[in-house]
Amino acid sequence: MTAIMVHEHGGPEVYVQTDGEDLRPTEGQILVELSVSGVNFLDVVQRRAALPTPFRAGVEGVGRVTEVGAGVTGFAVDDRVGWMAGGQGSFSDHALVSADKAVLLPDDIDDETAVAALMQGITAHYLTTDTFPVSAGDVVIIHAAAGGLGQTLTQIAALKGATVIGTTSAEEKAEIARSNGTAHVFGYEDFAERTLEVTDGLGASVIFDGVGATTFEKDLKAVATRGTIVIVGNASGPVPPVDPNTLNTSGSLFLTRPTVADHVRTPAELHAHTDEIFAWIRRGELRMNIGARYPIAEVAEAFAALESRATTGKIILEH
Repeated sequence: MTAIMVHEHGGPEVYVQTDGEDLRPTEGQILVELSVSGVNFLDVVQRRAALPTPFRAGVEGVGRVTEVGAGVTGFAVDDRVGWMAGGQGSFSDHALVSADKAVLLPDDIDDETAVAALMQGITAHYLTTDTFPVSAGDVVIIHAAAGGLGQTLTQIAALKGATVIGTTSAEEKAEIARSNGTAHVFGYEDFAERTLEVTDGLGASVIFDGVGATTFEKDLKAVATRGTIVIVGNASGPVPPVDPNTLNTSGSLFLTRPTVADHVRTPAELHAHTDEIFAWIRRGELRMNIGARYPIAEVAEAFAALESRATTGKIILEH
């Protein structure tokens, strides 16, 4: 079995392909042969410092079950399954996955669509249903609207009847944002002023901010009174410490930093998200946009592209 390992923290260059040990599932696990893996910023966080080295890289994947551990029900050999947690080592050709974190995939959802619908699809779903239940009449700002999460967030918010404002760094990315349902696309420099212009000074109901350091101060100006700012990432660096009184003086605001792990604690929670996502895809109401494909041997190149913010849509690794 081959594995992508991280032996020291650092940049994409620290990914090393090696001959991994044979894996056998223990109680509650399934062994899966990977077909595709998802590339995520969580992988970047792990590689830079979050996990002690050495470790098998990769958190998200899709493949077929090759062996079922003791005590596992609901899965059988040759089932197609996907996961966005509970399967550390998903850049390897085989991964051990916690059965309670895996999802059986419908026959009419192909592997690429499924892997794109997991981490980013589930994240977009919980953000717009649990963190801030988006509804008709809301004004929603989505930063990095042409990215993988941004495109999915945009489609879901528009599907729910919201007016979506997207931010991008270039015109070609602005066109991608518009194709997913944004009503307005602004640059990062002036999005706050432009948002106030198109909302008659009211501002946005909610801001989903995956950029962080360079956008947060402007978020405070662009959000409505009693509005919500949701920090979902820090592509430009972490948001600096916030004095709670700032939320008071900026209009009695709500500020939160959720994480997907807290929204898929049980199989029931996990399936509540994936069932609706798959239904939207099946009805043609949600598209999972693949931005780039790389062979697994080019994992370093895939992450260099992700971290340069040069890509749009979901990046996948092919096995």
